[in-house]
Amino acid sequence: MGELQRRQSIFSIIKDSFKSENQDFTKGSIRKGVILLAIPMVLEMIMESVFALVDIYFVGHIEGHASQAVTTVVLTESVLMILYSAAMALSMGATAVVARRVGEKNIEGASRSAAQGINLALMVTVVISLFGSIFASDVLRIMGGSAEVIEVGTSYTRIMFGGSVVIMLLFLINGVFRGAGNANIAMWTLWIANGINIILCPILIHFFGLPGAAMATTIGRGTGVCYQLYHLFKSRRGLLYIKRAYFKIEWTILKTLYSLSWVAFLQFFIASASWMFLNRLVAQFGDDAVAGYGVALRILMFFLLPAWGLSNAAATLVGQNLGAGQPDRAEKSVWTTALYNAIFMAFVSLICLVFADQIIYFMNDNEAMAVYGKKALHIISLGYIFYGVGMVVTNSFNGAGDTKTPTFINLFGFWAFQIPLAWLLSIQMQLGPTGVFIAVVTAETLISIAGVILFRRGKWKQVKI
Repeated sequence: MGELQRRQSIFSIIKDSFKSENQDFTKGSIRKGVILLAIPMVLEMIMESVFALVDIYFVGHIEGHASQAVTTVVLTESVLMILYSAAMALSMGATAVVARRVGEKNIEGASRSAAQGINLALMVTVVISLFGSIFASDVLRIMGGSAEVIEVGTSYTRIMFGGSVVIMLLFLINGVFRGAGNANIAMWTLWIANGINIILCPILIHFFGLPGAAMATTIGRGTGVCYQLYHLFKSRRGLLYIKRAYFKIEWTILKTLYSLSWVAFLQFFIASASWMFLNRLVAQFGDDAVAGYGVALRILMFFLLPAWGLSNAAATLVGQNLGAGQPDRAEKSVWTTALYNAIFMAFVSLICLVFADQIIYFMNDNEAMAVYGKKALHIISLGYIFYGVGMVVTNSFNGAGDTKTPTFINLFGFWAFQIPLAWLLSIQMQLGPTGVFIAVVTAETLISIAGVILFRRGKWKQVKI
């Protein structure tokens, strides 16, 4: 009877995790809270992972230009990481503020913060969209793309930058829902967006070539944003409900969001810019090296994104519990989440080490490209357990509103350590792309260890929002 009750309890928790309701995680079982948030957040990121792999799969099978097409996607996304950095920063700021207000039981304040976050996102996107649309070919040239890559990929890059508004809103509004404890809507948003993209991608690539992949992505994400806006403006399910009046500029809220987000932007930009530099290093060794590295990164992200989803649960739990004046409960939530993530990433690391050949060749059968992809997968996956714990700690800092600490960690780890090491190993010691892969796993491991040490000091518990 006890076993039956336990199973019923597990199924009950899983069922509750799919309810489209904003939830209060300041009381009750911490384990249950982690699971309730983690299931939809992990499923959300799994769909994003599937999208990334499917996208590169179809692009990698464009006849006659497969290597150049994959290289275009890799180089474009390297620069788009600036946009993703801004989007993740605004999303993190929105999650922190909304979670804190929900913890304080100030639901109107949470809704107003969401509206002001959308205002801020639209302001930021205009500049990025115009820049990328006008200078698409220059972006590929600066990133080291060959003449053929520029010829094949300029239209793709232009469309991706032109549709940047939907990327920004998708990230931001999902951050709002996560902060409110409604991870279910955030999950369905990405399932809808990426499901449409997966269906349209092969169809539009057939008719339009590489630009068709960008069209499919933009259409899918645009549909996801429409779904989000419906739930913010029309749906009465859950706590948050935005009125038009909430979009009137409120400088106090904007200042709070900005103060959190600009530091978070630096945090993500420092990491993203380092990846741009690493891609530039790898590009010196040819299109096959870039393409193989890019495919390996997509595969790695396939596993990292679900872990990131689990770490997002920690951000919500920290924000709500600090708002409710329960810092010790917030910390316990972090270590519980970190344990689950470490176990998951240990399993993933084993898969990547044992089945690297099969995974890479499934994505692309180009032998020259596969050599680099397998090597990247083998080396970088060695640090997965550290990545898993580091993600949770980083998102917990951000969820507490302490965006400065992980920013300084990233600045030192990526720019004072990873980039010089990558240059030293790949160029000076003539290890080629392998040197870059070694630098990545070494730096990410040290960054995770530094994050844990600083988190244990507990200064994040005193941050006011």
